[in-house]
Amino acid sequence: MQWLMRFTRAERSVHHATALLMLVCLVTAALLYFPFLTTLVGRRETVKTVHVWCGFALPVPIVLGLLSRAFRADVRRLNRFAPHDWEWLRRRDRRDVRGGRGILPVGKFNAGQKLNAAFTAGAILLMLATGEILTFPGPWPDEWRTGATFVHDWLFLIVLAVTAGHLWMAFGDRGALTAMRTGRADLGWARRHHAGWADAAVNDPAGRADAGRGAERPRAGPEFAKRPPGMP
Repeated sequence: MQWLMRFTRAERSVHHATALLMLVCLVTAALLYFPFLTTLVGRRETVKTVHVWCGFALPVPIVLGLLSRAFRADVRRLNRFAPHDWEWLRRRDRRDVRGGRGILPVGKFNAGQKLNAAFTAGAILLMLATGEILTFPGPWPDEWRTGATFVHDWLFLIVLAVTAGHLWMAFGDRGALTAMRTGRADLGWARRHHAGWADAAVNDPAGRADAGRGAERPRAGPEFAKRPPGMP
């Protein structure tokens, strides 16, 4: 079986650290938001302290990740929306491994992953801003504090739903889960779901990993170094 190097250790560390902080924030928020959970667990002040510190720490893994060239390359990929991404969103057979109307030249990330990344980044910034107002209410007028409470509470519910959907999709795709866990992706899975990236990675020796070798060697992103025809 042939493997491709998909994520470096730095890329996976940013994802895992951000995911852990986000899950802690969501769990502690639920304990503070839903009265029956608050009564069941108690220790409201401790839960609030954990929630606040983890909330303020959320941007830290991402900022530190910018020290990694591979992670910076991922950020650039996530910020690019190509014509085939719009087609991916329109097609109902986009996840049909049998091909459907033909496999799209999807890069390292599909359109759904790009939208999820954009939403997550925006949600973290908005949660951070409103959380700062709620944690240090002194300098802010009443209408700001009221608005911050409204936005923070509703955004929590939206993030909870999006995170649940993200986990559902992730655990339903063993190839993606393996790639994020080990850094390596099976070539067959990659060609079905990320054909453009797979073709470019195969043509780049740095993007290949034998089954018995590690997948930690960093690389800047082969799909931009060698683009197949039609790729952005």
